[in-house]
Amino acid sequence: MGLVKEFKEFAFKGNVLDLAIGVIIGGAFGKIVSSLVEDVITPLLLNPALKAAGAENISKLSWNGVTYGNFLSAVISFLCIALVLFWIIKGANKIVKKEEAAPAAPTTDQKLLMEIRDLLKNKNI
Repeated sequence: MGLVKEFKEFAFKGNVLDLAIGVIIGGAFGKIVSSLVEDVITPLLLNPALKAAGAENISKLSWNGVTYGNFLSAVISFLCIALVLFWIIKGANKIVKKEEAAPAAPTTDQKLLMEIRDLLKNKNI
């Protein structure tokens, strides 16, 4: 019974559930960003270049037998994903303003020490 109880405490802690939810939402968000890049941004960037190169498909691009089209597609996708994530994070940072924590009020000990310091300064004058 001890093992079951320990597992239950571990599995249902808030941190574990928060992490699981974060992973699931992250996976879904990753699909959205990938679709945006692969289905919208990359075709808009590549179609004019492919037409100019005379290739219908990026994987057909080659030079001296080296097919560099897939590599080029991966590089462009990476740059587009990085740019989209940058925009999303920049926008999220504007929406969620970080509030600066107000300085904590001095404790009673600190207040007493400040009063003693002030009295000592006044005596020396």
